Amino acid sequence: MNSIAQIKSTRLNGVDVNRLRQTISAIGQDAGLAKFRFRLENQWLGGGYNRSTVRSFFGAGMEHPHARSFELFADEPPVLLGADAAASAGEFLLHALAACITGTIAYHAAARGIEIEEIDSSVEGDVDLRGFLGLDDRVRNGFQQIRVKVRIKADVPDDELQALCDLGPRYSPVFDTLAKGLPVKVSAERAT
Repeated sequence: MNSIAQIKSTRLNGVDVNRLRQTISAIGQDAGLAKFRFRLENQWLGGGYNRSTVRSFFGAGMEHPHARSFELFADEPPVLLGADAAASAGEFLLHALAACITGTIAYHAAARGIEIEEIDSSVEGDVDLRGFLGLDDRVRNGFQQIRVKVRIKADVPDDELQALCDLGPRYSPVFDTLAKGLPVKVSAERAT
């Protein structure tokens, strides 16, 4: 695999490699630029239906507004007493995992000078509702296992294909968060 310094093309896998190099160099000189804070606001709309709005984030030492606000809706299917108006929160979690692994592979492949023609994946996770419903304290509330199959079309030998795929789990922030866990603090305040 080629190093970033050996890359001749300006864009690879949809990534501006020159800007990627500049970003890596800037963070190497100032680690504070690597600190990001993503956020959203959520509003309950009834039952399992809710809406999250994403407007901005903090990163590279400053606030960044998105070009436009993004609205994400979540609901539950009828079998889980929802109206099926949107994907479920669990499905959004699987989407976030697949999206992060895919993007991570594309960026790291670009940094190594590897052109990717296609990446697609299938993701599935197992949940036992006895945990969520409080029926059995021995059953985990969340996913018990998640499986990801990544299909990559790239001009690399078979032995390098798995190494290319492994870049996703190795560097993906969402994969890291799910696989290693982290403290999550939830606090209440009175709505006005």
